[in-house]
Parts: sequence; structure tokens; C-alpha cells
Amino acid sequence: MPAEQPTVMRAQDMPVKQTLLRHDEDWSVLRNYDPATLPNWAALKYQPLSVDGDIWVSTGVEARLRYEGYHDNWWGSGEAPNDDRLWLRLMPHMDVHAGPVRAFAQGIVGVPLNMEAAPGPADETGIDLLQGFGEVTLPIGSASIRLRGGRELVSLGTERLVGTRYGPNIPQPFDGAHIIGDVGPLRVQLLSLRPVSTGPDSFDDRSSDTVSLKGAYVTYQWPNVGLDAYLLDYRNDAAQFNQGVAAEHRRTYGVRFFGNADHLSWNWEAMLQDGRFGQSDIAAWMIGTETSYNLAPLTFRLRANIASGDRNPNDPELQTFDPMFPMGKYYGELSPIGPYNMINLHPGVDVDVGHGVTLGFAAMAYWRQSLGDGVYGMPGNLIRASDDSTARFVGHQEEVVLRWQPSPLHSFLASYSVFTPGNFIGQTGPAETIHMVGIEAMFRF
Repeated sequence: MPAEQPTVMRAQDMPVKQTLLRHDEDWSVLRNYDPATLPNWAALKYQPLSVDGDIWVSTGVEARLRYEGYHDNWWGSGEAPNDDRLWLRLMPHMDVHAGPVRAFAQGIVGVPLNMEAAPGPADETGIDLLQGFGEVTLPIGSASIRLRGGRELVSLGTERLVGTRYGPNIPQPFDGAHIIGDVGPLRVQLLSLRPVSTGPDSFDDRSSDTVSLKGAYVTYQWPNVGLDAYLLDYRNDAAQFNQGVAAEHRRTYGVRFFGNADHLSWNWEAMLQDGRFGQSDIAAWMIGTETSYNLAPLTFRLRANIASGDRNPNDPELQTFDPMFPMGKYYGELSPIGPYNMINLHPGVDVDVGHGVTLGFAAMAYWRQSLGDGVYGMPGNLIRASDDSTARFVGHQEEVVLRWQPSPLHSFLASYSVFTPGNFIGQTGPAETIHMVGIEAMFRF
């Protein structure tokens, strides 16, 4: 009778979910498998360097090619209103563990292969270090404390305030210290960070001299419900708003309530901000919500967000909310505006077609929260000043997104968006309808 053949693990059977934050992947689980059952690629994800397996190394890479096409970007008033952008980025990484000590490094090269507008920090970098940190894990009773220092991508909550900027070509890393403490369902994070300023050449990325972020972020997770509470201290020596340019010192106090029950899931967040903008006081706020209902193969979703704006640029107080380092795709796959002085209503539906294919439809509407403030882009740049306009409606946008993930290693995306300007845009400058196309292919191993 022939011997039974060992089961071979395929890429589709990967026991670890690959994520945007590659340093969160723990491939040491492969030590529990019989080596004879593992494919050749498993040695790249988990290679023991000691007999007991406590010293091990993991490697991987991500390659992405993305096209973005804009017609009448920024309603016809942009530097290059009609712009075709083709981006390429490559991000290899290595993760080395030796008992409680760890070193993680991830490189990047990101280039615009075609772009009409001048490339910015989110578009281009030579060969550089995207992440590079050391970490020590200290077990204290039932608790675990990780002391991390160096350069890393940081994601807090659902990235309404601090995110990776993963959608554009160059993500946003931070330099500094990050302490993560876990005990049961409680996680406490302490941060002292400076964002990295990306340069166009090789090995020229540096910590910002003008911007810093410190804070504490606490999460308590029940089986189906979670609660976040946080305090973030942000400084920007040259902040720009409709009111002017000055040094900004802003504190954000926030709570987030999230979870799921049966077919329903939710992610609701509220934030208050105070501090100083030059010689003026800051008093700003934001409420962000996302509520979903799943009736397979359909998922219905409603997002509603409101971020305060400045009531009067001539008075000494600033009411404009500042999201600091938000996610790159805040209002969908492509949108010209960011969450400053904005009311947004965003219903949508996703259809799971099967075979890894999802089709999404969304409609967004935008209003200025305050008539005394303008409209801003995602980086916080002022796109349209208020100019004494009394119009509140900024415009509406429709979007369709097709996603296909045939395997854990490959993903493809195509999106098409149309932004029709409202009265405010028409009163303050060019008011052409924006057409936006995105096409993306990614390999992640």
C-alpha cells in the first residue's frame, strides 16, 4: 500500500492574514506545522535560526502599480486640471525576532512614471527607509509591554486622525517612540512621534522639524464591542487655515464606540479640540459615523461626518477642525476634498459577486459646516477660500468601485468617480465637473 502523501500548503491556505502594517504579521505560527507539509515559499515567511525556533526571520515584499486620471481636477482650477498619474512603488521588508527582542525594516522606492503636476511628498521618493525600528517585549505578570523605537507606520482606530496614508504612492511614516501595553482586553498606547518628511531622492527622508505628535490611546475590547478613548497633542509651527498662517498647538480628546451584532456593525467617533493658533484660542470638534447592515451578498452602509469650520476669519478664535494625519482615502477611493469644515453624507452598497469580486456603489454629498470658512484638500491645503460666499453646498459625488482578490497574494481595483460642483464652488472660481479614474494592481507576499 503506497505511503500517504503529506498535505501541501498552498498560497491560498496562508495561516496569517497579510495586512497593510506588515509588522503586525506573526509568521511564527508556521513552527506548529510539519516542515514536510510546507511549500518552498514558507521558508521566506518563517526561517528558524535556532533549534528551539525562538530566533527566526521573516521576509516579504509588496509591489503596486496604480493609475489615476483626473479631468478638470479641483473643478478646473488645479495646477494640472487634466492629469494622468502612473505610480509604481516597491516595498520589501524583513522581520527578525530573537526571543523578546525584535528588529523590523521595510524599504521603499516610489516613482511617478507619468504625471503632469509637479510630484509632491506623497508621489515620489528614491530608495529609502519606510520603516525601521527595534522592539523589546517585557512580560509583567499577565501583561505584556512592547517598547518600540525608530521609524514606523502608525494606525490609530480607523485612521480618522492618525493613519498610514496608504492610498497615495508614498505612505506616511513617523520617527520616535511607541509603547504598547496589553493586559487581557485592554490595550494602552503611548506615543511621541514626528512625521517623516519625504524627499524625492534616495536616503533623504528626515523627521519633520516643525510638526510633532504625542499622546495616549486606550482600547478596551469586549467580544463584539469595543471602546477607544484618547488624548493627542499636536504641534505644527506653520499651520495654514482660511484665517491665516501661524504656529498651531492643538489637543484632541476623543472616544470611539465600535462593534457588531447580528447583521449590524457600527463605528462611531466624537472628538473635541482645544489649544492655540498663534495668539488665538482653538475650539473645534468632529463627529464621524459609519453604520453597516449585511444581508449577504449585499452590505448597506451609511457614513455621516461633520467637522467644524471657522465661524469668522477676522475674529481671534479658530474653530476649524484639524484631522492631522488622516487616512488617504477618507471620502472614498478618490475625492478632491478633506475633512475640514465639512458636512458629509455618504450612503453606499457593496455587492459580493463571488470568486473574490466585490462591486461597490456610493453617493456622497458635501456642505460647508461654517460659512466663514473655506474648503480644504486632504493634506490640509486651502483649495477655496470662503470669499464671503453665503452658499453652503459644495457638491455631490458618485462613485463605483470594482475589487477583485483572486488570491491572498494578488488584488486588483478599478474605480470611477464624478464630482459635480455646488453653489459654493460656482461662486468662488471655476466650477467644472471632475471625473476621476483609478486602476490598481498589487502583489503582496
